Amino acid sequence: MPATKSTAQSAKHKTSKSETAETILRQHAEEQFANELAALADADDRQRPPNWQMSPWAVATYLMGGTLDSGAEISAKYVGSRRLMEVAIATLATDRALLLYGIPGTGKSWVSEHLAAAIAGDSTLLIQGTAGTSEEAIRYGWNYAQLLAKGPSMDAIVQSPLMNAMATGKITRVEELTRIPADVQDTLITVLSEKTLPIAELGEEVQAQKGFNVIATANNRDKGVNELSSALKRRFNTVILPVPSQVEEEIQIVQTRVESLGKALELPTEAPALNEIRRIVTIFRELRNGVTEDGKTKLKSPSGTLSTAEAISVVNSGMALAAHFGNGSLDAEDLAAGIQGAVVKDPVQDAVVWKEYLETVVKERDGWMDIYRACRELA
Repeated sequence: MPATKSTAQSAKHKTSKSETAETILRQHAEEQFANELAALADADDRQRPPNWQMSPWAVATYLMGGTLDSGAEISAKYVGSRRLMEVAIATLATDRALLLYGIPGTGKSWVSEHLAAAIAGDSTLLIQGTAGTSEEAIRYGWNYAQLLAKGPSMDAIVQSPLMNAMATGKITRVEELTRIPADVQDTLITVLSEKTLPIAELGEEVQAQKGFNVIATANNRDKGVNELSSALKRRFNTVILPVPSQVEEEIQIVQTRVESLGKALELPTEAPALNEIRRIVTIFRELRNGVTEDGKTKLKSPSGTLSTAEAISVVNSGMALAAHFGNGSLDAEDLAAGIQGAVVKDPVQDAVVWKEYLETVVKERDGWMDIYRACRELA
């Protein structure tokens, strides 16, 4: 039987994706970690919820990392509490949606993407929440050329990621839910409670297939921007993702992500020394917590979040400086500008906090004089 036009286009698209995979700046999780997902699927003999690509055990192993009986190594995508991930996965195996909540930089979007990749094999059904997100972006839109030519029909409908996920039994990701206007947020209520999406114009509906669910993310700092209604809150199970509790945990996260991004960006520089990563993480943690790691000195905290994600960005920026304008080896001068840029968001208030920290903590710390001098020159 000859291939249809859509089948031919799909094959061409896949070939194109395969040919250009090495030039893509950031692959989707299901593509970047395809080998790990395949190894897990082969080793997975546990019960799978309807329409899941693998069992909850395999999804947790994919996220937390481990070694399979076959010897295949699964890298850790999330460093932290396994129980939190188990709660998130178990939620998605029920009829309740999942809300990942926490301060910026705690890995909410990262976890959301990898959950969708492992469970549904597709992390691309994404709705990005903004103040301008409309009801059509969540429900469906119209192809106006088709609408004028043929009138209202299913052919004239432009499917949203949510409608697509319902029809195929996959997972929709809603980023920054609290940034979406409250009346648009409530569009999700019927979908999450009735598992159906009415199409009033046609007198029809799209019913969710087994496997469908929603993962939403929201930031603590956004609380009150567009507060979730109590009706919508009840339809989510909330999992709060905390900042790393231990310094070694945060160092591991930064080191792993920096290595991954360095390869993707093809930075011609040496891998950053663990000592440099430790210093950045220590600075961010102390200023974020308002006290030195030994608990002896109380500190003022700046206005920024100083998240793990920002620490990763500082190291990557430093690596770019070292590669293109330095000797290829990351040092204090390469890091100073990035650190100051992350700390000093308010040029008056934060500058005072930063200067005080430099003089009372960094200057007095053994082996930190190079970073003190580099930061003082910029300040």
